[in-house]
Amino acid sequence: MHKLTLKQCSELLQQKKTSAVELAQDYLTAIQRDNPALNAYIDTNPDLTLAEARAADERLAKGSGSLLTGVPLAYKDNFCQQGWRASCSSKMLDNFISPYTATVVQNLMNEGMVTLGHTNLDEFAMGSTTESSYYGATRNPWQPEHVSGGSSGGSAAAVAARLAPAALGSDTGGSIRQPASHCGVTGIKPTYGTVSRFGVVAYASSFDQAGPMAQTAEDCALLLNVMAGFDPKDSTSLERDKEDYSRDLAKPLQGMKIGLPREYFGDGLDEEVRRRVQAAIELLRAQGVDFIDIELPHTELCIPAYYVLASAEASTNLSRFDGVRYGHRAADFDGLEEMYAKSRGEAFGEEVKRRIMIGTYVLSHGYYDAYYVKAQKLRRLLVNDFQAAFTRCDAILAPVAPTAAPLAGSIGDDPVKMYLSDIFTLSLNLAGLPGLSAPAGLTANGLPVGVQLIGNHFAEAKILNVAHQMQLHSDWHLKAPSI
Repeated sequence: MHKLTLKQCSELLQQKKTSAVELAQDYLTAIQRDNPALNAYIDTNPDLTLAEARAADERLAKGSGSLLTGVPLAYKDNFCQQGWRASCSSKMLDNFISPYTATVVQNLMNEGMVTLGHTNLDEFAMGSTTESSYYGATRNPWQPEHVSGGSSGGSAAAVAARLAPAALGSDTGGSIRQPASHCGVTGIKPTYGTVSRFGVVAYASSFDQAGPMAQTAEDCALLLNVMAGFDPKDSTSLERDKEDYSRDLAKPLQGMKIGLPREYFGDGLDEEVRRRVQAAIELLRAQGVDFIDIELPHTELCIPAYYVLASAEASTNLSRFDGVRYGHRAADFDGLEEMYAKSRGEAFGEEVKRRIMIGTYVLSHGYYDAYYVKAQKLRRLLVNDFQAAFTRCDAILAPVAPTAAPLAGSIGDDPVKMYLSDIFTLSLNLAGLPGLSAPAGLTANGLPVGVQLIGNHFAEAKILNVAHQMQLHSDWHLKAPSI
């Protein structure tokens, strides 16, 4: 049963062909068997999981359950959940048990979904490979010598290895879409403000957005229906009417216009990735999609703009981890200032320290206007590029990453290479747009490649429709690693 989609799990439960306890136990057994080789999960608690499953079975027996009641899923370990550790894969929070639950987690728990565990990530979500985790790297289920992507690499690997039918991730610069591509699953980053950030440990507050990862676009739509909604606890949450993100899944694509940005198909794109993206284009063209060439002329500026702004926000957000209220505290120190310095120096990893230093520098007196303000102006140019493009097309199609999953250790220790690997995903977070990664097949040596679908603000249903139609006419999303 642990190889089913989220919808298939739901159907079995609704038809009473299995129980939530049986389903959860099947996944827990698979996790115990396969996770040591992958390191996708960093926190499991079978007692808590089975208690949630028993409660779900009671709801189903009374007829008070919903479509998702009893269905298991996993959470990236930067989502707070009462009674569970929320470590952000950092030594800083290794001993932190959350006293409260994130709104998005609570929304899913209210539906009766069952928590399988919390998954690995780059420390404080800062990275593109899940190699900066305090608990060690997550391996790619397809080929363990390759990375799973990041920062939501644990969630992507868990879904790909069929150790969860779905998982939540967070996306600050591509951290849902890129690992989804590298692991061959579907993942969507919604429009900024659509899903509450309350209880999701902040990296960069004007970029972070939670989203679902699953085998299919339909599964993602079902989760997003519950996840999305206004939250008064989150000052960036948008007050909008609830919508059904699955409403257009069956809609034919005939006559839809999809833009192909010239800047995303240049010399830096690996030929294997280019072939897989082209295969997706031809599949959609056969369904009546019209493709047009578009330009996003400021694309190359997204990397410097993002790393100035995101690092500045990280510097501010991570100042709360000082060894005073919670988290790691140095054992020996002489005075308050030394306690701060030693606690942070001991507990933060190298990439986190690097981004804090960059952020502090660009916010400092004399450099604020030269770097931070200028980056905000570049952000506006990128927003304008997309808005101009959407006057000509309904959606945009592009690669997710320049290459398939790199070998472990090949870019994680080189910050510039790692930052450049996000060039096709960062601009969406700068612009607050929704983006989706859907499987587009395998390279010649058997690594997954994803195709990225980009929509205008609040066009999640539209890009989910495109992805679903791709999946109705291909088997790319059905392929699974042999683990």
